[in-house]
Amino acid sequence: MKVLSGAALLAGAFLSCSVDAAASQAFTWKNVRIGGGGGFIPGIVFNPSRKGLAYARADIGGAYRLNSDDSWTPLLDSVNNSNWHNWGVDALATDPVDTDRVYLAVGMYTNDWDPNVGSILRSTDQGATWAETKLPFKVGGNMPGRGIGERLAVDPNSNNIVYFGARSGHGLWKSTDYGVTWNNVTAFKWTGTYFQNASSSYTSDPVGIAWITFDTTTGSSGSATPRIFVGVVDDGQSVFKSEDGGVTWAWVAGEPQYGFIPHRGVLAPADKTLYVSYANGVGPYDGTNGTVHKYNITSGVWTDISPTSLASTYYGYGGLSVDLQRPGTLMVAALNAWWPDEIMWRSTDHGTTWSPIWAWDGYPNLDFYYSYDISEAPWLQDNTSTAQFLSRVGWMVESLSIDPFDSNHWLYGTGATIYGSHDLLNWDTEHNVTIKSLAYGIEETAAEALLVVPGGAPLLSAVGDIGGFLHWDLDTAPAQAFHTPTYGTTHDLDYAGNNPANVVRTGESSTAIQIATSGNYGLTWSPYYGASLSIGPGKVAYSANSDSILLMSDTNGPLISKYSATFSAVPTLPSGAAIASDKRNGTVFYGGSAGSFYTSSDTGVTFTMTAALGSSTMVNQIRVHPTVAGDVWASTDTGLFHSTNYGHTFTQIGSGVTAGYSFALGAASTSTGYPVIYGFFTVDTVTALFKTEDAGLNWAMISDATHGFASSSANVVGADMATYGRVFVGTNGRGIFYGAPSGALPPVTVTGTKTSSSTLVTSSGSTLLTSTSSKVVTTSQTSSGSSSSKATSTTSTSQKMTATSTSSSSTATGTSSAYGQCGGSSYAGPTLCPSGYTCTYSNPYYSQCLQSS
Repeated sequence: MKVLSGAALLAGAFLSCSVDAAASQAFTWKNVRIGGGGGFIPGIVFNPSRKGLAYARADIGGAYRLNSDDSWTPLLDSVNNSNWHNWGVDALATDPVDTDRVYLAVGMYTNDWDPNVGSILRSTDQGATWAETKLPFKVGGNMPGRGIGERLAVDPNSNNIVYFGARSGHGLWKSTDYGVTWNNVTAFKWTGTYFQNASSSYTSDPVGIAWITFDTTTGSSGSATPRIFVGVVDDGQSVFKSEDGGVTWAWVAGEPQYGFIPHRGVLAPADKTLYVSYANGVGPYDGTNGTVHKYNITSGVWTDISPTSLASTYYGYGGLSVDLQRPGTLMVAALNAWWPDEIMWRSTDHGTTWSPIWAWDGYPNLDFYYSYDISEAPWLQDNTSTAQFLSRVGWMVESLSIDPFDSNHWLYGTGATIYGSHDLLNWDTEHNVTIKSLAYGIEETAAEALLVVPGGAPLLSAVGDIGGFLHWDLDTAPAQAFHTPTYGTTHDLDYAGNNPANVVRTGESSTAIQIATSGNYGLTWSPYYGASLSIGPGKVAYSANSDSILLMSDTNGPLISKYSATFSAVPTLPSGAAIASDKRNGTVFYGGSAGSFYTSSDTGVTFTMTAALGSSTMVNQIRVHPTVAGDVWASTDTGLFHSTNYGHTFTQIGSGVTAGYSFALGAASTSTGYPVIYGFFTVDTVTALFKTEDAGLNWAMISDATHGFASSSANVVGADMATYGRVFVGTNGRGIFYGAPSGALPPVTVTGTKTSSSTLVTSSGSTLLTSTSSKVVTTSQTSSGSSSSKATSTTSTSQKMTATSTSSSSTATGTSSAYGQCGGSSYAGPTLCPSGYTCTYSNPYYSQCLQSS
């Protein structure tokens, strides 16, 4: 499907011409910056031989390499639909001899959620490129126990030898050719039988081998290291060793038998000591007791050095690190101290005494031995919270690392970010250390929906675990997530076509109504009182006139509410159907299920099956033309379908388009006049991100070898109707990307100050948006997509935010359509509006024909 110039296309020929092989078009891609990471970081590994080299692994978001400015470079953005499970990283090893080598054990799940076997990825250029060896079993980067480790380890004396500890009873594996081929170590008999619980296939799979640690005080270069320790996920004997390079193995005698699992095993070579953190759960969420022990390699004696006695402990121990520059110095973290906050301890005398990062000073008073800096991700602290104690140190701390070359530098992973600083030694003198979010470059969120509202901010996002955001500036972390109500996960968003300032969202909460509405483009929210606490969230559609909400509740099925009345069931629409609202006709909603299309002309009260979508068995998404009533599109398991008569008849688009997933309509090019369709489709047997500028006649692939976006069926797509070429992709693990044709990434930053009780105004004084955040935005973006500044600042001073009105430079003649674009930066279309409509300024990039008052 070659791309033709718009001038060569005829509207009447859109659906009648044959389809050629799909072309490709180069796009420039950047992450929409949420900052802070946004998800669980189970592993952070420093290379012990090369200063400044470190890696982090994510459970669903791939792996990253540390840069000298504390930012991170993603290493697995090339992952595409065929190997999406490679974003689940269950273990990481960096080679201490050939320091350019790095290894990953990848795979998302060991149950049937992931049909693929796991792999070992190996790189000889610090993760710039990868080679792959498939394993004869699955790997579970997002399974229980993903924070224990590391399950991969390189022999420091003979670096061609690499070990991997498997899950699911598959035992210990070894490679002698730098990870190219692997064999089971049959002499190692302990495969790990412990599993979390038997309630599901997800929690009932044995977690397996926990970690592998070489004793670097033994052996010599060129020969296999004699002494190797292996931790196994069992609640009995669980730490084993070999004294002959892995030929024979035995339990490490005297290991304490409390019924705990060894989460981390870290060697302090100068002390000839192995330190082990234990918990009574595998994590990352469980664990209510545990110990910290040290094993003297010379004497063979185990000693309990736990910071808290067993009788007083309500957490297990997870993250563990030693300072290789300072013998006797180590740190350990509670695996899950949920209240009042996560706690960590530091010892400078081999664990004889410990100092905590905070301590009680007579309940409810706390002494904090740290300063807190989240300027890179201010949303990490909920500024609307009324909780007695705010979690700042974190939670789910399984990864904790002290830089082997710099005793002041430390990093640790939580369920939402990477914290750390460069002043760690202050802990020992002033007993005060900085906790700073240092996850710049890591975007590990799972996007549920993306929405671009005409006249609003550049993007609204629905995000798993951390709620979702209004993105004023795509290159600056949002100040806060959506609040009032606050949802852990936001599932969906929609706007009212004729009244776009009205937005609806749904999300998960155990205490609040799970549907909310906004009357100011998503800046502030209120619970939708037509709902109740018993109505679960789900996909949502807002009627064009903002008077009705159609909800496909995950728990209650299809529901409709008008004028905030109590939701009532819609028995004529199948449960689980894809839904949408017509963006111009306020009485029309659409639905799609099992290959059938449904239309309601009575504001969602009743639906009628109006069409069959070919041989489709699943409707994946419905999108509606934002300015033309009755113009509706549907993607299915067999392709893309288009109707211009409210879904009563459809035309299948393109013989080469055989499946469609999430897609969106964006601003038209001046040559075709029809909205560009962006989405994940299977075109000519290739499943990727495509676009068409001519309603499906010609297609171009816009994902590429370095931006594969992983699972096509799990991703979500949004597009900008104000700026030609801008498209958004929300992934299932690597956050949100935005892109445009290469060399043409348009500016997206509004410069000014957004503060509580302030307004966004034009230079003429007309109010656009009411703001609730307190973020000073100074970043602007060049046409090449580079940001002028990484840093942002926060302020509590109330100021006004002003935006310069940008008049259109268009010289085109003719009249735009009702609700069509009539002006904006770089806009070249018609600037006149039909009778009864006025060209109304929305933002510097978009003016729209709206009904005259």
